[in-house]
Amino acid sequence: MTDRRLLLVHAHPDDESIGTGATMAKYVAEGAHVTLVTCTLGEEGEIIPADLAHLAADRDDALGQYRVGELAAACQALGVEDHRFLGGPGRWRDSGMMGVASNDHPRAFWGADLDEAAGELVKIIREVRPQVLVTYDANGFYGHPDHIQAHRVSRRAFELAAKPGFGEGEPWQIAKFYHTAVARSVLRRGADALREADVEFQVENVDDMPFGSPDEDITTEIDARPWIGNKVEALRAHATQVTVRPPWYALSNNIGQEVLGVEHYTLAIGVPGAPVPGPPVDAGGLGEPHNRENDLFAGIH
Repeated sequence: MTDRRLLLVHAHPDDESIGTGATMAKYVAEGAHVTLVTCTLGEEGEIIPADLAHLAADRDDALGQYRVGELAAACQALGVEDHRFLGGPGRWRDSGMMGVASNDHPRAFWGADLDEAAGELVKIIREVRPQVLVTYDANGFYGHPDHIQAHRVSRRAFELAAKPGFGEGEPWQIAKFYHTAVARSVLRRGADALREADVEFQVENVDDMPFGSPDEDITTEIDARPWIGNKVEALRAHATQVTVRPPWYALSNNIGQEVLGVEHYTLAIGVPGAPVPGPPVDAGGLGEPHNRENDLFAGIH
């Protein structure tokens, strides 16, 4: 077994590629064992291509089944060979945005019993024995109920996996627990560049976006620009959800965002590694040159 083992928990297919795709591809290429856990099939996603719109009307969750194939293709693009659906494919369902009727579906992930869902993740943690776990912050990065629940489940599993007597398998203590993040400075620079680009995507006021972190709150910057091509290919695999016009992409709202080869994180639990000066700001989407960790495994012996 490789010495470095990274576990990422995401809510829906496509989340892994948008926020952490370059990081995943980098660590796979460097020989780390990367495990991706997806909590739902993304049954409530908004479909972009008109020729696939019929999937949304299917009562048997055809969209979710279609997105299973999209996710498999994205994982292949990123080099990720160890992918799991939490509790098995379809155990929990996409809850949709906050306050909609699908929040109350009997299998909605938003309504999942916390210890039951965390118990399924504990099984994976004790099997894989990762040193690092990555998921969203307590607001689910931007407030989606499934993202919030992914945080809660991951945080609970982080605690339970280390407790003797809970479930099966040997207890395992994860060393570092990270939240995904995007620097506000990077969002502003991307928005400025998009205004000058000749693409059809819209530009949103960065201050109105429901996500984005102050630069001083970000602890970790992963420079994975050599693998940005893998990330672009993975985003293209999620064709029902993402339109890609490198270096830009957009979801169904048609608001353009930059495909980032540098991805940011905030260390929530664990001892940070030594900060190092960041590379200079350039046109490749690099974050501001603060002194930050540049490795999720920094400081782990």
